[in-house]
Amino acid sequence: MILEKNNPMKLLKSLALLTCFISFTTLAQNKTITLEEIWGWSFTTEGLQALHSMNNGQEYAVLNYENRSAQIDLYDYKTLSKIKTLVSASDINELKNFSDYTFSADESKILLATNVERIYRRSTLGTYYVYDIESKTVTLVSKDKIQEPTFSPDGSKVAFGKDNNLFIKNLSTGELVQMTSDGKKNEIINGITDWVYEEEFSFVRAFDWNADGTKIAYIRFDETNVPEFSMDIYGKELYPGQLVFKYPKAGEANAIVSLHIYDLDREVSEPVQLTKNYSDFYIPRIKWTKDANVLSAQYMNRLQNELDLWMINASTNKANLVLNEKDNAYVDVTFNLTFLNDNSFIWTSELDGWNHIYHYKNDGTLINQVTSGAWEVTNYYGYSAKTKRIFYQSTEDGSINRSVYSIGLNGKNKKRLSDNIGTNSAAFSADFTYFINTFSSATNPPTYTLNDSKTGKLVKAIKDNKKVKEKLANYTTSQKEFSTINVNGNDLNMWMIKPADFDATKRYPLFMYQYSGPGSQQVANRWNNLNDYWFQHLAQQGYIIACVDGRGTGYKGAQFKKVTQNQLGKYEVEDQIEAARQLGNLSYIDENNIGIWGWSYGGFMSSNALFKGDDVFSMAIAVAPVSSWRYYDTIYTERYMGTPQNNPSGYDDNSPINHVDKLKGDFLLVHGSGDDNVHLQNTMQMVEALVQANKDFDWAVYPDKNHGIYGGNTRLHLYKKMTKFINETIGENRNSEEAPKEERSNIKG
Repeated sequence: MILEKNNPMKLLKSLALLTCFISFTTLAQNKTITLEEIWGWSFTTEGLQALHSMNNGQEYAVLNYENRSAQIDLYDYKTLSKIKTLVSASDINELKNFSDYTFSADESKILLATNVERIYRRSTLGTYYVYDIESKTVTLVSKDKIQEPTFSPDGSKVAFGKDNNLFIKNLSTGELVQMTSDGKKNEIINGITDWVYEEEFSFVRAFDWNADGTKIAYIRFDETNVPEFSMDIYGKELYPGQLVFKYPKAGEANAIVSLHIYDLDREVSEPVQLTKNYSDFYIPRIKWTKDANVLSAQYMNRLQNELDLWMINASTNKANLVLNEKDNAYVDVTFNLTFLNDNSFIWTSELDGWNHIYHYKNDGTLINQVTSGAWEVTNYYGYSAKTKRIFYQSTEDGSINRSVYSIGLNGKNKKRLSDNIGTNSAAFSADFTYFINTFSSATNPPTYTLNDSKTGKLVKAIKDNKKVKEKLANYTTSQKEFSTINVNGNDLNMWMIKPADFDATKRYPLFMYQYSGPGSQQVANRWNNLNDYWFQHLAQQGYIIACVDGRGTGYKGAQFKKVTQNQLGKYEVEDQIEAARQLGNLSYIDENNIGIWGWSYGGFMSSNALFKGDDVFSMAIAVAPVSSWRYYDTIYTERYMGTPQNNPSGYDDNSPINHVDKLKGDFLLVHGSGDDNVHLQNTMQMVEALVQANKDFDWAVYPDKNHGIYGGNTRLHLYKKMTKFINETIGENRNSEEAPKEERSNIKG
């Protein structure tokens, strides 16, 4: 059952804004959005680049470009006026340009990144220089390309990774100390994460300076027994090259990790000793406390349903277990750990079934739960010691919205700091005096404003992206209608886009989009991404597009999110099939022409939906899909599925490969041959299964393209291919003027 659009869950508190949008879209528009415009970045919005809040809390630095030459400019928060240029590439003979920067803790030096090349999703190699602001001198950190250079607390040294080892450069003397020497490609990595940690625990730098710069803690990865994966790199050479790297698939051997502390004075590294024996585990986070002798480390069992927080005394090498969290499904790892001056700490957890903020003593004794309620804390921004207030983002204004709040450390005097309903995010000044609020909604492009962090009041407008909105006013566009749909006993968030000239007496093909991965969200009240412009393009051609966030998606509590545990592809697929069936019952939907598509996890879903829902879906597009969780990595897959050895039916019962015999409709399968994340192996195995089942289908492989399938004209080519496929399958009988069919669904609103 589809509920009314302004339902009690506050999904349409932006009704007034929606009305404004309707009025402006009904003006004289005569242009249609083209694929060439979308992938020519014609609708790109402006943002703020590489902003750094200075220690005084009154100024901020921004990376700008003057005649294509990078420079770091200093601005005043209150006036937003430029104060001065701190450094410009045009004034430095030693380097041609730079693309990123990092300040030392005392802001006397700046680390400048040049010649940066990407390795995987987050990791890079680059050449780095240190610029001294006072002397205006430049120091090359290393003549070789390095990873993750990081200033010591006093800015006198830089630690970095190179060739799987760790080094320290003394900026005053030029002395280079090699911390480790056993690093070896595809065997031992020191201080830099392996592929699976980088991808699934979202970090690359696995080393950290202590508070006084006398010690460095680091994680060592022994990949020796991790199976290798290889990919052909075709390029333009006569013989293809090959990329070989360690990739632990579900159930296979992980890297053996160990935690070490290096003493700079003694030039000795020692392993951390714990009182608890771990046989197969992860170290997803390390962080020094305010005490230079106390290191925090998070250890997690392989199934990821138990997380331990340890406090390690670096002088005595004794460790205390201060926090232990267990969950029937899994415990989420976050970066939300803040140490106060007394070494008590702020932590986020789903202990009560919703993600909230907690305050603990340094020994792990709970002081108080700071936030509570049937809503999620979605971002933790930090703590002001001066005002004793915590700043965060949450879903308190509805699960599809984000608002910015502050609250006392004691959990009292909560204050909402953002005004508009939609998606708000904040970047606070170092002393939490000001914050730059970024707001967008389905009807408003991103706007950037400077606000007072005590009251939330507007101080000054920064950017509003009016040009994009004015440009779109010349096009035929449709509103994105938010609602909920009751599917399998749950009210699921949904949006729908109809043609601008929608006629309820006609029947339209339905094209559904989803991702559906654990904790994800696609139904959100925010401004367009590039897919949204593609959906507008399709609506202009006579399609209705809908998106439903089914069970397993995020921001509606842990129980809703974790219901798919051990059964990925079961409940989420059932929800997409049932939602499509209900939407197909609407008088203006052609139930014989319903398609679905998705990318990555969404490709896994769309494949399953077409095969299992063969009586509902007549077409599907799967881009870079997982075809069996047996082919995906350990950390992600086992978090939700356990191992294939212990849960074989969970892996196989919902694998699209095992349901190809049910295929009746049209199927387009797309992958990049250079996908280091979801390997082309997934598509090749699916193709073989389809061939052996004697099923007709279409497919395309993009040479050397990674999981994002982009570069040059690649994205344009892909979206042209998908659009053509849609038109030739579910789009053949668009806008048929048949007699309205009998409604078979209860609709309100």
